[in-house]
Amino acid sequence: MRAGHIHRKTGETDVQVALVLDGQGRSQVHTGIGFLDHMLDLFASHGLFDLTVRAQGDLAVDEHHTAEDVFICLGKALDQALGDRRGIVRTAHSYVPMDEALARVAVDLGGRPYCVFQAEFSTPRLGQLATDLLFHLFESLAIHGRLNLHAAVLYGRNDHHRAEALFKALARALDQATSLDPRRSDVPSTKGTLIA
Repeated sequence: MRAGHIHRKTGETDVQVALVLDGQGRSQVHTGIGFLDHMLDLFASHGLFDLTVRAQGDLAVDEHHTAEDVFICLGKALDQALGDRRGIVRTAHSYVPMDEALARVAVDLGGRPYCVFQAEFSTPRLGQLATDLLFHLFESLAIHGRLNLHAAVLYGRNDHHRAEALFKALARALDQATSLDPRRSDVPSTKGTLIA
């Protein structure tokens, strides 16, 4: 089973994330941030990942530390679940519409962390989550998951729809990229290795 489990405890948060790549889309997510829970449930469902997230954080301050640490843990769990990345498809992309909004996410699991995020939001918050945090969450996933991640909202009017399209596209791109290619038994690189 390709799975990762990460526990991160700091003076600000206590976060546990368990991720199964070859799952059925089941999720049990409790971060204390309603909109983030909704996005992570979508991520699990559309990526067919089994995802458990338990987070306690200093929400009396704001949502930043809790959301950030959840995505640090999610990235590390993804990296752990991929192991040496032998046999994976490695690169994939997905376009996802959500009513009037359209998002595109492309990923490369080659071990080189980088994030490009192109999205503008009209409102400062989606429920309890600041929209200016969304780039940082994707960036934290890219860094700690050791992946190249390019995410863009191509157009849209409604911020909820823009964000939802992004998370669904992320899930679908990662589902494809993490899939095992039956034709490949080695690491998907002409170098014979992926950057550690």
